[in-house]
Amino acid sequence: MTHETFPATDDFNNPEEHRPTLGVQLRMLDAGIEPPSYAHPGDAGADLRTRIDVVLAPGERALVPTGVSIALPFGFAALIHPRSGLATKQGLTIVNSPGTVDAGYRGELSVTLLNTDSRHSITLSRGDRIAQMVIQRVEKAQFIAVDELPDSVRGTGGFGSTGGFAPQA
Repeated sequence: MTHETFPATDDFNNPEEHRPTLGVQLRMLDAGIEPPSYAHPGDAGADLRTRIDVVLAPGERALVPTGVSIALPFGFAALIHPRSGLATKQGLTIVNSPGTVDAGYRGELSVTLLNTDSRHSITLSRGDRIAQMVIQRVEKAQFIAVDELPDSVRGTGGFGSTGGFAPQA
């Protein structure tokens, strides 16, 4: 067995290596809410906050405004993901996760939150972090009609076909 060695370097933990690489125009619709921000260098998601107080009963969902609107460059999308701590500790998730913000959208970013806990309500206060926004480059596909698709190893195997969930004999 061979082991590759790499020189010791601080580059992996150097915040300067994680400076912004894309300008995104931002309009704050509520001056009392903090703009999206990254909690730590290297974070993929910028935190979004609620601009209203909301209580979600068990199983309840609500469209929650963030007080933020953005103008993404064409060729990019913002994906709105749940915050892992809220999901794990309180059962708070996003119904259409990840939510997709298209480059042409200019309205307020709102998040459809869902309380998955079966017993406890979730209380969110104005300014609480509720989701994270990941901005990614997206490809524009040209769809080409064909009579047949090329073969692949997986073929037409669908849900669960690679996970060992085949019926037992």
